[in-house]
Amino acid sequence: MDKQSKSFLYNYLNNASPTGFEHKGQQIWLDYLKPYSDDYIVDTYGSVAAVINPKGTYKVVIEAHADEISWFVNYITEEGYIYVRRNGGSDHQIAPSMRVNIHTEKGIVKGVFGWPAIHVRDAAREETPSLRNIFIDIGAESKKEVEAMGVHVGCVITFEDGLMELHKNYLTGRALDNRMGGFMIAEVARRISQNKKKLPFALYVVNAVQEEIGLRGAEMISRRIKPDLAICTDVTHDTQSPMYNKKDSGNLKCGLGPVLCYGPAVQNNVLKMIIDVANKKKIPFQRQAVSRSTGTDTDSFAYSAEGVASALISLPLKYMHTTVETVHKQDVESVIKLIYEVLMAVKPGMDFRYIK
Repeated sequence: MDKQSKSFLYNYLNNASPTGFEHKGQQIWLDYLKPYSDDYIVDTYGSVAAVINPKGTYKVVIEAHADEISWFVNYITEEGYIYVRRNGGSDHQIAPSMRVNIHTEKGIVKGVFGWPAIHVRDAAREETPSLRNIFIDIGAESKKEVEAMGVHVGCVITFEDGLMELHKNYLTGRALDNRMGGFMIAEVARRISQNKKKLPFALYVVNAVQEEIGLRGAEMISRRIKPDLAICTDVTHDTQSPMYNKKDSGNLKCGLGPVLCYGPAVQNNVLKMIIDVANKKKIPFQRQAVSRSTGTDTDSFAYSAEGVASALISLPLKYMHTTVETVHKQDVESVIKLIYEVLMAVKPGMDFRYIK
């Protein structure tokens, strides 16, 4: 990763992009992509597609999602404490003692998820963190003071933790799910430009919003683009650390390469093409099986309109939906390389139907 890529990564990852409020992060992402693309489109809710060779009639998408899990202000007590509700799959169990940023029209208001001291808790009847009892303290003495600071019901809240390196091989922080995907597809576009590759098709590099609450952004923009092929990327669970069940979640490990997904939403001829490319280019990969759906934007592309030939390339990640999501640097590079090499193998007019 060179200096320019690293600067973009930290700038992009350390910016808050909660579901439904992704626009500032999307602007950072788009500004980075503009030198490497010919055009761009933005939809009403903030999904962005940087377009390379927009005149191409065969349309290919590479896609990630831009949003991160967060909280909403839901109730303010007369004493000035704030109760919350989820915006996406936020984990109430990790909240106590965490620092937060409350996003208001007046700017960021700092706060903390408070929790009673261990000295005063009755171990025999100890409450565990839940949405009923976690609360935020912003140093206010009353509801009136909270509101005077610009905080009201509906303000969105994100954890404060930023990106850092863990030893020499890992990156750790909040919102790697899935802005690491946004970083990777941006690097694919940059690599195409730097290598002076002329694509014989239109490439839409899509960063979709609102994945964390039901794949909504991908659903909207897939209908607008109507692609012929979609290669999506997201994160999946590393299952090696304690408390994971490999029989349920598969045997996946950070550092062993991208994860290729098998499931109904994944078009098998597209998957075979990806595997052939990985083998030819000697890119290591792992395999994962899913049940009804992938749980990613792949589902929205696959099932949009008349159906889009779609596949999923996942990045192994530890500790999903925490503030210490962790990925291996080599896996990041391997995902970038695999998506790039797959695009090099795509020919206009490719027909992935099973029966012709």
